[in-house]
Amino acid sequence: MQRGADLLDGHLLRVLATLVEERSVSRAAARLRQTQPAVSGSLKRLREIFGDALLVRDGTAMVPTARAAGLAVQARRALGEIEALLVQPETFVAANAEQRFRIASPDYIAPSWIARLAQHVSIEAPRCRIELRALGPTFDFERALADDELDLVIGNWPSPPEHLHISLLLEDELVCVMARDHPLAQAGATQVSEEDYLAAGHVVPVPYAMGQRGVVETYLGERRLARDARMQVPYFGLAPSIAASTELVFTTARHFAEYHASLLPLAVLQAPEGFPRMRFYQLWHDRVHHSAAHRWLRGLVAQLGRKLAEAR
Repeated sequence: MQRGADLLDGHLLRVLATLVEERSVSRAAARLRQTQPAVSGSLKRLREIFGDALLVRDGTAMVPTARAAGLAVQARRALGEIEALLVQPETFVAANAEQRFRIASPDYIAPSWIARLAQHVSIEAPRCRIELRALGPTFDFERALADDELDLVIGNWPSPPEHLHISLLLEDELVCVMARDHPLAQAGATQVSEEDYLAAGHVVPVPYAMGQRGVVETYLGERRLARDARMQVPYFGLAPSIAASTELVFTTARHFAEYHASLLPLAVLQAPEGFPRMRFYQLWHDRVHHSAAHRWLRGLVAQLGRKLAEAR
C-alpha cells in the first residue's frame, strides 16, 4: 500500500484548501471549475489519506474539522512552494516595470502616508500603477488575495489571519480626539481618565473587516466594559470632523489623529492608562510571496512604515 504522502499531489492540496475556505462542495467545484462529482471524489480520497472526515455537516452547513483547518494552512503553504519551483526566477527593475499593484486598506491610514507611498512609486517606478481599494465589513479580502483580485492588504487586526503572510509595519498608541473646547481638553489636560472616557459620548466607525472587533471594543470587552457609542459612521475619515463640532470623543491611532488635528480645531489626548497600542500590518498570500515585483512593493511599504514609526 502506498503511503499517504505518495498519494498527495498539487491537485488534491488545492481541492483541500478550497473546500475548507468554501465549506461547500458545490462552491468549491465552481471555484475550481470542476464538476461536483469530481470534487466529491477528491474529498473521498482526502478522507482516506488523512483518516479524518475533514468536512462535517452542521445543520445545513458544512464545517471543517480541527484537523482540516490545520491541514488547509499547510496545504496553502505547500502550494506556494510548488508554484515557486515552477516559476522561472524573475527580475524586477522598478524604473522600467509596467505593473499594477492592488492594495486594500481601511481609511484610518493617514492620507499623508498614502501620499508618500504614491510619491515613492511615481519616482522609483513611474510606469507602475497603484489601485487602492477600501476595506469594509462586506469585503472578503482573504478570498480576494487568494483569487488574484488583490495583492496586498494594509490594516490593523487584534487577531490577524494565520494562513496569510504578515509583517508588522507600525505600532502606534491610541489617543482620544475631541474639540479643542471640549471639557476634557481644558486646563492643560494631556490624558483622559478611564472614568471620564466611559462617561463620555463617542463617535465610532463601523468595523472594517468581517468577523473582527475593533481594538478598543476588544480591550473593553475583555474587561466587561463598554463605551457609549452615540454615533456610528461608515468611514474613519468622517469622525474627526464630527468630533471637532460636537462633544463626542473619537479614539484612533496617533498618526491619524495628528494629521487631522493639523487641519481641524481638535485636541489630541492620551487614551486612558492601560489601553493597548494599535499594530498595523501588511498581509499577502502565498500566490505572490516569491514574486520579485511584490517583494519590491512590500519592501517599499515596510520602509515607509519604519519612517512613520521613527517619526512617532
